[in-house]
Amino acid sequence: MEGKKLIGRQKIPMVKIENEDARYASFSKRRSTLYKMASELVQQCDVDIGIVLFSSKDMSHSFFHPTVEVVAHHFLNPNKELSQTTQLVGTHVRNKVIKINSLLEEFEIREEFANKQTLHLDEARKARKIGWWEHIEKFNADDLIKFEAWLNATDFNMRYRLKQLENKVASSSQTSLENANDASNAS
Repeated sequence: MEGKKLIGRQKIPMVKIENEDARYASFSKRRSTLYKMASELVQQCDVDIGIVLFSSKDMSHSFFHPTVEVVAHHFLNPNKELSQTTQLVGTHVRNKVIKINSLLEEFEIREEFANKQTLHLDEARKARKIGWWEHIEKFNADDLIKFEAWLNATDFNMRYRLKQLENKVASSSQTSLENANDASNAS
């Protein structure tokens, strides 16, 4: 391994990309990265931010948080207070962003759980294909003890439930006989 050089991340020289399609593709990727970084800055530092970009194809792109009015007001009048309406709109937008971010986090947690569940189900499917006896042979001592305890608990619970059902049937048939005897004595 000694003497072997890895490429890794290399610095890209800052020169104009001559191919127009490649330049626009690079612009689009960098724009989305810039928006993502701005969004993280807003979320972590609770700041107002505005970005305006014009592409080489004369298309305008922008990112403002919370609104254009709030950012423009802060930029043009840094020492003046926002109007009450602008403050309300800004607060509403911030709350909406917080709500959407919490939903996004919840979906990410659900996705992670679903991925784990899928992996578990895939393992179970593979175990079913090879047969449960072959799967048990791969258990270590702790797994066997847990499996035996699970089997014993399941056996106990099934026997207990069976007794409950038998007692219920016996008591209902005893009640039916008593009701029949009472009905025949009343006649």
